Amino acid sequence: MFRNLILLIIILISSEEQLIGQENSIYIKAGLLYDSKENKLVKNKLIHIRGTKIISVSEFESLPKNSQAIDLTGYTVLPGLIDAHTHVLFSQDANEDFSEHSIQSLTMESDALRVLRGSKRARSYLDQGITSIKDLGNSGLYLDVALRDAINEGTVEGPRIFATGPILAANGGQIYNVLPEHQNIIDLEYRIISSPVDARNAVREHVNQNVDLIKICADNLPNKTFLTTDEIKAIVQTAHSYNLKVTAHCVTNQSAWNAVEAGVDGIEHGFNLADSTLTKMAEKQVYMVPTENSKDYMNTYVKLAGYNANETEWIDTYLNKMKDRLKKAIDKGVPIVAGSDNYTDIKVSRGESSTDMFRYYFEAGMKPLDILQSSTYISAFHLNKENDIGYINPQANADIIAVKGDIINDFISTIENVEFIMKDGKIYENTTD
Repeated sequence: MFRNLILLIIILISSEEQLIGQENSIYIKAGLLYDSKENKLVKNKLIHIRGTKIISVSEFESLPKNSQAIDLTGYTVLPGLIDAHTHVLFSQDANEDFSEHSIQSLTMESDALRVLRGSKRARSYLDQGITSIKDLGNSGLYLDVALRDAINEGTVEGPRIFATGPILAANGGQIYNVLPEHQNIIDLEYRIISSPVDARNAVREHVNQNVDLIKICADNLPNKTFLTTDEIKAIVQTAHSYNLKVTAHCVTNQSAWNAVEAGVDGIEHGFNLADSTLTKMAEKQVYMVPTENSKDYMNTYVKLAGYNANETEWIDTYLNKMKDRLKKAIDKGVPIVAGSDNYTDIKVSRGESSTDMFRYYFEAGMKPLDILQSSTYISAFHLNKENDIGYINPQANADIIAVKGDIINDFISTIENVEFIMKDGKIYENTTD
């Protein structure tokens, strides 16, 4: 009798688990599916999702009887996109000075207000199909970590955030022209490094605050200070011992060369990279995040910044230089990771501003599928997260979007026409019905 009772309980529990599994299951029929690892489109795939995870990717015939599927046969289905260079806790107008605005933000904007504003900006990325972002500082004392945790626990809605905490930098950080008696203000935004020993301690501080990666400023232009090679090596060695990647803000070629020699995993910006530095990056597979903007964006920016018509001739020269640099990097085999760095208010949402990076890469000559791979699988790979995000594959997080149009021959209008958005198995938008 007792044995039969135990057997009955096991059967009931098993049946209940099966029902729960069925209730939480979602099937998606993808007419075209982007395989971001192989960088190709495949036809007619069935994606099975349970809870927050992808269970399987199979053929249409695999749909169980009496099951219903979201019909995306007329769409291209993609992994959720990744913007690998954001600053959601910071915003300034086009006509504002960066340093003056930074000081105003640090002294006249409470942390609570800053996080609330940041949460609104973060949500706007999700509206564009960007389900993950790499947030690289200018975020106070770990406010990015707090926002990340609030999103993860469901308190606010937004993309998955990979947070760095305060940027590790040499004296002064990027906030220039601050008088000696007020240098302590900079400590509210940057972790100032004074020696290799201090550099190791700074990384440990960040580890204890649960950051996802380390961001350094290899140079601080227009401030004249820069991290030494020994300091960068100390940062990299310590971060790597905790399985954290290190990415480096670099404007000058010398600072980028020093950072690559010291073992960093990525270079942010890299506006002035020499051919020799690009070759070294390719050899070491150090990724680059080009953070330029399209010509349309630049024209909007200069108008908002108050430039006169005869003061904008530099735009074409600058864009051509950056186009040449990107082509060289690709030809040499430098991994390209997509990131926007758009923290200027150009009178659209932050998420919409972020999508301009796709237009820039396209105008600079990147092929549509290569742009997609840079904003999905390659980006995730260099975060050690390729099994979790950026790839529609079993056991990955169910971050899935769908776009309407010809992704190969009409890339820009298609990537800007996101009609289905899912993050962690939750549907945020579905206008496909």
